[in-house]
Amino acid sequence: MKRAWITSIIAPILLGVAANVPAQEKNPDLRQGAFLTEEAAKAELAEFAKLYSDKDPWLQRAAQIRRGILEGAELSPLPEKCDLKPIIHSRRRFDGYSVANVAFQSLPGVYVTGNLYRPLGIEGPYAAVLCPHGHWGDKSDYGRFRNDMQYRCAALARMGAVVFAYDMVGYGDWAQAGWQHHIDKVLKLQLWNSIRAVDFLISRPGVDPKRIGITGASGGGTQSFLLTAVDDRIAVSVPTVMVSAHFFGGCVCESGMPIHKRPGHITDNVEIAALAAPRPMLLISDGKDWTRNTPDVEYPHIRRIYGFFDAADNVACAHFPDEGHDYGRSKRLAMYPFMAKHLRLALDRIRTPDGQIDESFVTIQKLEDLYAFNESHPRPQTALTPKDALPWK
Repeated sequence: MKRAWITSIIAPILLGVAANVPAQEKNPDLRQGAFLTEEAAKAELAEFAKLYSDKDPWLQRAAQIRRGILEGAELSPLPEKCDLKPIIHSRRRFDGYSVANVAFQSLPGVYVTGNLYRPLGIEGPYAAVLCPHGHWGDKSDYGRFRNDMQYRCAALARMGAVVFAYDMVGYGDWAQAGWQHHIDKVLKLQLWNSIRAVDFLISRPGVDPKRIGITGASGGGTQSFLLTAVDDRIAVSVPTVMVSAHFFGGCVCESGMPIHKRPGHITDNVEIAALAAPRPMLLISDGKDWTRNTPDVEYPHIRRIYGFFDAADNVACAHFPDEGHDYGRSKRLAMYPFMAKHLRLALDRIRTPDGQIDESFVTIQKLEDLYAFNESHPRPQTALTPKDALPWK
């Protein structure tokens, strides 16, 4: 596949993000965008496979890759965790679930914002699911406010999970405060925010810390497999339309720091996704983007690794050859049963009597109703501005 064609489909999908990725030649330690041809990616994956023929060599390789992600993202050692100081308000009750507007601190003065969906009519303890969003930036189809996000968060909540949909850096409430997505080392901040989002979910009443899942599409898919790779509290993951051997993510939040190329090794997103093993993982892919080869290339490689743990049944692939880059209904219908099985959710709560998945109970809310900060609930005076230095220690 020619790189020019890849770029032509990345640009509209990522709404200009790919165009802002620094040129490859400027930083030889980065593997970005369509870094490899499909043929070269297959060959590289075959070479990686020679490094591990059973569990012990893979565990050594996995530790090396995990360490490389954290070091490349400048998160080794992990920063000191500050008080979350959660802000939760404006809870609305709907059919089988509720939604509240939420903010918490990931670093002193740095607020992660989003919406907390909780089940109604089900007693805990509850599983919990993180839902990061991708790079959809059109205000009519935007970030965590998108219809597909609201559908899956509400459905998972009605099934019995506490669900957190949160803004990526520079989106939603961040954008309202003037933050841009393409800040220096955004990968570092975004991954740290996701680690703290797990802390936030575990702190919620009734949440079972052993039943934490994550799912997102596009850039949210990257965030899903990156967080799962470095945080073993994630028990189930469903990275959607993003695990590819030849494409490394079109945004600096995915590949703008040297997490794929380190002094001691080179890796790709297939191996990073495989760090989930043996925890349950569903790969969702389609025929019209860089995941078109997943059933034949990426998935067999990952399934082989799961086999080292006698856990091949814990990984699956749902491929949609005639579909494109989204988290549409068919992809959600593949995700719901997988999450229900492995997080022990009540799938029947979103089924019709004849067994079909029904999302018609979901109330799609307006963007302005979902912001964490507004005139009635202003941003704390201690909140940092884009001009402030981030308080890393």
